[in-house]
Amino acid sequence: MADHQSTGAPVELDEREHGYSRRKFLGSAALLGATGVGAAIGLAGRTGLVEAAAPAGGLSHEVKPGELDAYYGVWSGGHSAEVRVIGVPSGREIKRIPVFNPDALTGWGLTNESKAILGTKADGTLKYTTGDTHHVHGSYKNGIYDGRYFWTNDKIHGRLARIRGDVFECDKITELPNIQGFHGIFPDKADPVDPKINYTTRVFCGSEFHVPHPNDGTNMDDRSKYYCLFTCVDAETMKVKWQCRVDGNMDLVATSFDGKLAASNQYNTEGGALYVEMMSAERDSCVFFNIARIEAAIAAGKTFRLDGSDVPIVDGRKEVNTDPKTALTCYVPVPKNPHGVNASPDGKYFICAGKLSPTATVVELARVLDWFEGKVKAERDTVVAEPELGLGPLHTAFDGRGNAYTTLFLDSQIVKWNIEAAIKAFAGDKSAKPVVDRVDVAYQPGHLNASMSETKAADGKWLAVGCKFSKDRYLPVGPLHPENEVLIDISGEKMKLVHESPVYSEPHDFIIVKRDLIKTKQVSNMADYPNATKDLASSKIVRDGNKVTVHLASAAPAYSMSEIKVKQGDVVTLILTNLDKVEDLTHGFAIPKYDINFIVNPQETRSVTFVADKPGVYWCYCTHFCHALHLEMRSRLMVEKA
Repeated sequence: MADHQSTGAPVELDEREHGYSRRKFLGSAALLGATGVGAAIGLAGRTGLVEAAAPAGGLSHEVKPGELDAYYGVWSGGHSAEVRVIGVPSGREIKRIPVFNPDALTGWGLTNESKAILGTKADGTLKYTTGDTHHVHGSYKNGIYDGRYFWTNDKIHGRLARIRGDVFECDKITELPNIQGFHGIFPDKADPVDPKINYTTRVFCGSEFHVPHPNDGTNMDDRSKYYCLFTCVDAETMKVKWQCRVDGNMDLVATSFDGKLAASNQYNTEGGALYVEMMSAERDSCVFFNIARIEAAIAAGKTFRLDGSDVPIVDGRKEVNTDPKTALTCYVPVPKNPHGVNASPDGKYFICAGKLSPTATVVELARVLDWFEGKVKAERDTVVAEPELGLGPLHTAFDGRGNAYTTLFLDSQIVKWNIEAAIKAFAGDKSAKPVVDRVDVAYQPGHLNASMSETKAADGKWLAVGCKFSKDRYLPVGPLHPENEVLIDISGEKMKLVHESPVYSEPHDFIIVKRDLIKTKQVSNMADYPNATKDLASSKIVRDGNKVTVHLASAAPAYSMSEIKVKQGDVVTLILTNLDKVEDLTHGFAIPKYDINFIVNPQETRSVTFVADKPGVYWCYCTHFCHALHLEMRSRLMVEKA
């Protein structure tokens, strides 16, 4: 789909791209159920829906009814453990994606398919029912988002989840070994081993909390056993490839466009366990990882392993990497307790925000590579600028025109500053003025991101800011306030705050992706589900001792079987396929008193397994509105008393 946002030209959506229309279905086939299930349904395009058009002379955040947003915003959900899809610039919430959280609407965490992804204990219950998503990042091709995947972290349980961009659903979850406090995450933008590979092959994961190794309760007071590990995960298989031991706690992660470097800003390089112990050093670090050298060391067997894990680990501590020409890591000194590290779209710089210092530190990546070759003497010599921005700088985004935008948590401001001007000022040019503009936001901004920021195609249109406190901005709803999302027009020289909206607590980071980079499926392919009930005639109940498998289908407005008879004590696996091909025609399936509810989208198959331990009649019904006869869409689960 072409992006016409810049020209304002409306475009009618193509019915061939979007398939069958629910609007036509509901309008012309409302009484199909009275004459028989499965009648043919005609094609119809989504006429009338157009893109949001920009007014003359500037950007507009208004997206009128029937118009489409120009960007997908992919937001973390915080300790709701989900990911959210938000239209930008409208701010409309389009979808909530359950990831680490059981979800009553979709059945995520209940269906057999989702439980296999989430992981279960021996008794079949979920291994974890909580999560804490902080950062969301997408896969790249040629330094630009390609829409294939999005990854997010679970800080609580140290898990990495992958979301497919074609359906916006989680398809894999990996628990990282040997770590706690998994916070920073970033995919590589290229693979340095093979120059022909210009897409994401790995995801890098930082860990915040020092833990003793082995963490089995035997050495809890031995501080020499405490450390953190940086982890590399294969982007396709989602298997852990390797880990690297580091000094300090890691916060966020960034990767270079050439695939040669990854980095994490660090606090607590002191290795302290108490607050006061973490604050004694005047400087902390931004640690850089030489990816090619690390993978060469692993190939050469220069690794160790921890008990209970087969993941190879290299030693990236500063004390064992003193020779730059063989070092795996480079520790660049920055002001204490930095927060955030971000890559500029031109591929030249990583920027660490100061948090406890009013500055941001600009590190030139070419000089980091020169340090690894022994051409730059000291790690600190890789720093080319450190502009003073204001109080509490946390995170930085970019507009693709040489400007950076940093949140000031304590000042409740966004500051716009020019990177090259900051470099000139750092070199002694007193005429250079890095700060370009400031705008107040409400209140205490944390994460921010700009449209296509941290890609080669950063377009400098929109900046979204997540503010941690909303206080007086919205109707009071009790002690728990929403957070405040702020939208800023950055297309001109001056920033323009154009919109605020409340958001359910507590999201963190997000990315803003041009709409035409993501190609979604509107209807699934039944061939992707080997256990599908392919047609109404294939419906059946199969018994093997006390194990019963129910092969069921749905086609609006009925299930393929009006009665499902089992015996008390049977272990029942119910497999439901949605035979409808109409876009947006989702069916639900709920069983009263059995705590079962899940949905099946068009042409999908989902299954649940439960013990029929309560004799009696239980009306199974469709929970997702599907038809004018939706209320009549039922089946009886009849459990014969033992």
